Amino acid sequence: MFIQTSVPVRRNRSQLSVPASSMRFIEKAAAGDADVVFLDLEDSVAPADKDQARINAAQAVRELDWGDKTLSVRVNAWDTIWTWRDVVDVLAQSSDRLDLIMLPKVHNVGDVLALDRLVTQVEAEFGRRNPVGFELIIESAEGLMNVEAIAAASPRIEALHYGPGDYAASTGARTTVIGEGMAAYPGDPWHYPLSRLLVAARANGLRVLDGPWSAHADLEGLKTAAERTAALGFDGKWAIHPGQIETINAVFSPAEAELDQARRILNAMDQAAAEGRGAVTLDGRMIDVASIRQARTLLARAG
Repeated sequence: MFIQTSVPVRRNRSQLSVPASSMRFIEKAAAGDADVVFLDLEDSVAPADKDQARINAAQAVRELDWGDKTLSVRVNAWDTIWTWRDVVDVLAQSSDRLDLIMLPKVHNVGDVLALDRLVTQVEAEFGRRNPVGFELIIESAEGLMNVEAIAAASPRIEALHYGPGDYAASTGARTTVIGEGMAAYPGDPWHYPLSRLLVAARANGLRVLDGPWSAHADLEGLKTAAERTAALGFDGKWAIHPGQIETINAVFSPAEAELDQARRILNAMDQAAAEGRGAVTLDGRMIDVASIRQARTLLARAG
């Protein structure tokens, strides 16, 4: 398998965004069904609420029962005045229960290295036992241009995320919605950035996540969008409302029929190998060693 063992294995079908300015929303997220929760200090928090949001995030990490969820905090981007304080305060005042830091608007390797060095210093200063990993959001033309180098910039990186809203703005796309298609464009206008993120992530053994679907009441549209990226090979998708989690979890959980087919492929290839053959026909299709890799990847993800 191509997945590096250095990156922790985490279930990452749904990733719920929660504004850290609201303890009520945070408490609901801790009791919800999302695989991953990220406490947001960035776009969903007004400037006047940034200080309180940091306090809430650190308190929530320390005091709430998160069960087996992966827990992340999205800090502000480096082009703001808040990033360093987000990192220092959250790491200094929370606990080792925090798994990840999410950095938005990653444009180049320097953005990652700056975060890595700051986090390393803070962890050493406050004696944190478990180093946090990184999630990086690619949401600009510059970020996509540099995504291959970004994906390899630090051993802390665990996942790449696609930010469709800011990416559309950076490329001048004629849309004001987030994550949806465009009627004037034939096909999927986001296929290229999604595919490029996928390749960069997989080449470095990372998880890869699709961003938000802003029409949170349109569950059919969400399902279609999620099915598209799941078919490409994405691990999961953001939820910006708890009502989206069930749909996302269902799409990114392999169906039992898919798992049965993967097991049949492995069994057929085991039999072929015992007979000295490198390929075999199953259900009218040729399968070979590449089929084994596909089947094992599917079963590993389900596990």
